[in-house]
Amino acid sequence: MSQIRDPFALVPRSSFDVPGKAGGLLDVFRWHYLLRLLVRTGVTTRYRNSVLGWTWSYVRPAAQFLVFWVVLGLFLNLERGIPNYAVYLFSGIVVINLFSEAFKNATTSIVGNAPLVRKVYLPRQLFAVSAVIVAFVHFLPQVGLLLVVCLFLGWITSISVLSVLAILAGATLVMLFALGLGLLFGAMNVRYRDAENIVELLLLLATWASPVLYSWVMVQDAITELGWPSWLLELYLLNPITQAVELFHFAFWYPVTETTIPIAPGLAINTLWTFLLTVVVLLVGQAVFRRLEGRFAQDL
Repeated sequence: MSQIRDPFALVPRSSFDVPGKAGGLLDVFRWHYLLRLLVRTGVTTRYRNSVLGWTWSYVRPAAQFLVFWVVLGLFLNLERGIPNYAVYLFSGIVVINLFSEAFKNATTSIVGNAPLVRKVYLPRQLFAVSAVIVAFVHFLPQVGLLLVVCLFLGWITSISVLSVLAILAGATLVMLFALGLGLLFGAMNVRYRDAENIVELLLLLATWASPVLYSWVMVQDAITELGWPSWLLELYLLNPITQAVELFHFAFWYPVTETTIPIAPGLAINTLWTFLLTVVVLLVGQAVFRRLEGRFAQDL
């Protein structure tokens, strides 16, 4: 009787994918078709059964801008200290809105897709990545509105390659930072729903911890008057959101404004440092996410 040979005996084990084994963020590229589906669903369902539809993408930032401009610009006279305050303010608001939506939606992405997580295997990072991309899609109309205003103020005659690079760098910085934090808090949110409340607090602080409503020079003057060490200003400028806001100010506000407020010191080198910091946050968020994702189905 001839011996039956195992047809897979000579095939190395590394040739097979272990069921349920995740490749982390690399799986996003392998499952790109599913990512496109999630993004399309997120974009099309946001304003479903809404009378105004995509108009809400303009109404919310416009209302937010009007409140801050009236209260801070007119009542508190910040408009006198910061020329062309409307453009300055809106340049920062669009950055904060991108970060807020991307971070918040990435944090709730796993819980919000609980039926899929419990029943079907797929890379769970797809939910966070798609949430960040959807936030970027909703960010584009706001940037378009800002661009139209700046064009009327003569932006097209002052635009440079550096301005375009600053816009791309600022948006990329915010999206990567939001994704890293979203993976971290999204993984913790599955078991401890307190993570959502922590995120709400962080988003509240983000607006005031970056030069959206005021200039970075005010922070420098306050540190000097209080006698605090100068490295606090450097630490403040290394905040990825602060850096992204300053990049947008450099791209949109400075070209259309005659101002004595200098560009934030070390804007180029600080951009590189904040990118490095953002990559570290992304790696930590991914590590925590992969460590906890094995219990997502049970915890949900």
